Amino acid sequence: MNVLSRRLFLLSATALTALPVLAVTPPQLTVTAASGRAVSVHVWKAAGKEQGRILFSHGALSAPWKYQRLVDAWTAAGYSVYAPLHVDSADHPDRASFQGMASWPARIEDVRALADHLNGPYIAAGHSYGALVALCLGGSAIAVPPEVKTPLRDPRARVSLAFSPPGAGMGFIKPGDYAPLAVPALIQTGDKDVPPGPGGDWKSHLLPYEEAAPGGDRYALVLEGVDHYFGGGICRPELPGPVQSEQLAIAADLSVLFMRAHAGGDKAALAALTGRLSEAGSARLTRK
Repeated sequence: MNVLSRRLFLLSATALTALPVLAVTPPQLTVTAASGRAVSVHVWKAAGKEQGRILFSHGALSAPWKYQRLVDAWTAAGYSVYAPLHVDSADHPDRASFQGMASWPARIEDVRALADHLNGPYIAAGHSYGALVALCLGGSAIAVPPEVKTPLRDPRARVSLAFSPPGAGMGFIKPGDYAPLAVPALIQTGDKDVPPGPGGDWKSHLLPYEEAAPGGDRYALVLEGVDHYFGGGICRPELPGPVQSEQLAIAADLSVLFMRAHAGGDKAALAALTGRLSEAGSARLTRK
């Protein structure tokens, strides 16, 4: 691990382990979706000089503030985070009006309205259901109702950062849907990240990496012993844990190197990220 990579890791680890019980943060911004629906957005500003802006989409039933450990690592590294509260969240006041797959076009509305508000380049990031959103903003072509304007790709999304995206057999993903991914991407999962139901396989989360064309700076990160929620470190803080803090710090560290390298053009970060490539060990990072 070189000096830059080690510094980022220590920064991430400090941010991830110093947190008290997660608190609900009030939304700082409201944007209006194409349907006229008001979308609450939670905003965390970068510490110091801003390196970039992250549009973050949370997992199903979750909420932006339930990712505070990850958000704090990003803001400490100089990124501002903008995260809409999606209608499928258990904390959304109008959740009952968006049952089943009605949340999918609503999520697309949310991020389009927020991207228009940001009106400039951003990093598309997300976890689980939100990772699907981030990959679509980067060019993946998941089916949407006919009333939703396509393509879903937003050219302002410089890169996609996807934590545990859904794979085939996990809902409405079909073979080939992820193939049109048009931007550099980092796809993360863990070897305990097994989807519910019979025959679930943690490797299914790597489908976007497998389907994306080679040569486009696509990375796969597999963390040993990590489940879908980092032991309650993200998405579901009510889980008994223990929180997989060290592994979450590694994921945050590598995500920062990835964003600096491929969204920011930082050659030192690219060298540090390349130096972390490995097909063995507790943090397996590969690139194609």
